Amino acid sequence: MYTIWKGSLSFGLLKIGIKLYSAVEEKDIKLLHLHKDCLTPIKYKKIAPNCLDEEVEETDIVKAYEYEPHKYIILDEKELENLKRTHELRAIHFLSFIQSDEIDPIFFDRSYFVGPTTGSEKAYLLLKEALDRTNKLGLVHISLRKKQHLAIVRNFGQGLLLQTIHYSDEIREVENIPNLPKHEEIPIQKQELVAAMNLIHHLTTPFTPEEYTDEYREALLNLIEEKIEHDEKTETIFPSKNIVDIMETLNASIEQTKQKTKLQKRKAK
Repeated sequence: MYTIWKGSLSFGLLKIGIKLYSAVEEKDIKLLHLHKDCLTPIKYKKIAPNCLDEEVEETDIVKAYEYEPHKYIILDEKELENLKRTHELRAIHFLSFIQSDEIDPIFFDRSYFVGPTTGSEKAYLLLKEALDRTNKLGLVHISLRKKQHLAIVRNFGQGLLLQTIHYSDEIREVENIPNLPKHEEIPIQKQELVAAMNLIHHLTTPFTPEEYTDEYREALLNLIEEKIEHDEKTETIFPSKNIVDIMETLNASIEQTKQKTKLQKRKAK
């Protein structure tokens, strides 16, 4: 596994060297956008429509924050880098420990496996055992992907798992959903509720992740494989100007070789 973060985790006065590895592997099928005539991949240019239609160079692009419509504060790269260095955390520590059922799943974001660095195996195992016995989650701050995250550390199988969680102001209010029904406006009959609960009871089964698959992805893969088997493969058709360039280069190379040969013959005489 590829290490995406390396640092230390303080457990009281005990420092544990740790590495983070992505716990999730995206399985999306990436489809390219090609020009239908020559099958060349489409490239997207960066332009400033109100200024010029030519492609903008990277050196001419700045970062900014829109504080009012069409009003911006320009942020210099050096300012951003200094800010990042000031708040980047390579040594993290537990802010507190909380009950495992205190965080609603809506707060969870990304998951990372936590592994020990060489020499920290015993401290790592000690933390894992302590979290397991107390059934607690450890709360930490960590810098990942140019952002400071709130995260929890918990037991997962034979190791530890770090999961970043959203800040409270990033969670929208469910009350803002339009047309939310209310009990006082739409009464529920007792027999209707009992029937619904009975249906849930009869449909309840243990959760086995392996039983569920992405049916669309499998169907798309089957379609791709079927097209390959039926020899519907296509290759990029290079524009004719490239062929002309190659021919010109080859002819120039031949002429250069002839000139060298003539020169060598003259010297031999």
